[in-house]
Amino acid sequence: MQVLYTIGIWFYGLGIRLAAAFSEKALLWVKGRLNLYQELEKAFATGDRPVWIHCASLGEYEQAKPLIQKIKQEQPDTRILTTFFSPSGYTQGIKDNISDDVFYIPLDLPSRVLHFLRIVQPKAAIFVKYEFWYNFMRQLHWHKIPFYYVSAIFRENQHFFKWYGKWFVRRLKMASHFFVQTESSKALLESVGIMQVTVCGDTRFDRVKAIAAQAQPFPFMDTFRNGKKIIVAGSTWEPDEQLLAQLLQNYPGYKLVVAPHEINRTPEVKRTFATYKTAQYSALNETELPDCDVLIIDTIGILSRLYQYSDVSYVGGAFKTGLHNILEAAVYGKPLFFGPHYDHFNEAVNLVALKGAFPVATVKTMSDIMQRFEKNPEYYAQTCDICQQYVAQNSGAADIIYKQIEESIRKDDVNIASDK
Repeated sequence: MQVLYTIGIWFYGLGIRLAAAFSEKALLWVKGRLNLYQELEKAFATGDRPVWIHCASLGEYEQAKPLIQKIKQEQPDTRILTTFFSPSGYTQGIKDNISDDVFYIPLDLPSRVLHFLRIVQPKAAIFVKYEFWYNFMRQLHWHKIPFYYVSAIFRENQHFFKWYGKWFVRRLKMASHFFVQTESSKALLESVGIMQVTVCGDTRFDRVKAIAAQAQPFPFMDTFRNGKKIIVAGSTWEPDEQLLAQLLQNYPGYKLVVAPHEINRTPEVKRTFATYKTAQYSALNETELPDCDVLIIDTIGILSRLYQYSDVSYVGGAFKTGLHNILEAAVYGKPLFFGPHYDHFNEAVNLVALKGAFPVATVKTMSDIMQRFEKNPEYYAQTCDICQQYVAQNSGAADIIYKQIEESIRKDDVNIASDK
């Protein structure tokens, strides 16, 4: 199985290199790994041994940030290396500048893995959520470098829990500890003999709390509101926007802020809301803003702070592409809506069960709930409180993780010098 896995990884890398001729993302993936080892050797020539944190992409990086910040708060002199598999995460990691070093991870081939580990000499490794790279796991285990999984979540349909999953489970058993999001994840791991598990939730709760606590005001939002209520709709796609365009017809007391998931879709969004008076963030006219019905956010980086102005929040993606981050909205304690396909998103399942969030497949479904809010202020206030309390009660994962890994990230007694 080890050989088959490695061959599969080699062909995967070949496929990305071939795709680079047609895909900008694949090209960035390839270019980002050119001269990787030379750059690593320059960065780690001093011999400082880092704590290595690996994220697949942007979403996992958001989960890593609270832990990075916690380690830096408690151990300011600890060097943090953050690696990424995808360009979107890498680009944001460079921009944020909260890690000491930011690189791409090399392909999970034995020689490349060992070369990487020889140069970096990590004290400990932390993988976020789903990053199961089996050659890395094997080498870290062999060289007695502790490695952890944080904000992990496991489901019955994963290959670890199938009849053919024994080889993969043996690799999982090499991990020092799993910090999982749910009790069901712990039960699944224990069912295959993995007992080094702690349920501590998702570090994204810590992240959104920190963002909300530091959220700066946007004065233009008060101008836009002009005495009406606001729906903030984030990370939307065409089905979400069609639903919201129809909803506004029945609610003249509401205005809409819509932030499409891809800002290059702005012309399409404008067409969807053509019957309304719209404004674009990139071309704000303060004198016209009070009379506008729809404000299109055609930039990135401000959505999480805009949710603070919502009376009702809507998060896109749950019709086709996959539900986006609902915690950024829930932290502000306002009722939350999204499309019908949310079953694979634990926080969405929980909030729906608590009646703080509402899946909607039709305009009528959302309209009925909105009418209930309008007629029953007490019900609206109760829903707001459910969302706020859910985030508050599930925060603190970064503290739990740090306490358990603190000893590992302080030590400095491993040297990787030979092939294994």
